Amino acid sequence: MRILGLDIGEQRIGMAISDELGWTAQPLETLERRKEKDLAAAVGRVAGATGAVKIVFGLPLNMNGSEGPSARSAREFASKVKALTGLPVEPWDERLTTVGAERALLEADMSRQKRKKKIDQVAAQLILQGYLDSLRFGSSG
Repeated sequence: MRILGLDIGEQRIGMAISDELGWTAQPLETLERRKEKDLAAAVGRVAGATGAVKIVFGLPLNMNGSEGPSARSAREFASKVKALTGLPVEPWDERLTTVGAERALLEADMSRQKRKKKIDQVAAQLILQGYLDSLRFGSSG
């Protein structure tokens, strides 16, 4: 049972995919908003190609837990993906995942140019891994 994870940003959408058992998340690819006219359809194609049965997207909450414009935008995009794919789509609290992704890439001694290309995928991986861990260990995000 594969699950697709999304880090929905203003400029890019990072994607990650789970293994068949739903234990681990691996970075997949990044979609550039300026290059893709219909991003929801592009996500749908990736979901179909990977055999995803569910999509989890990062919900960028404010530090106090409230939803701002970014969270509303992410929900709107996720709603389009759900309507297009017919797959269940769930939000996952993504606070500080981009910071964690940046830290992980810095620790890997990756150049700034390479980090820019990978950070959204790694953020999606962290979002998805948090979700998968919650299923296994019973926490919530």
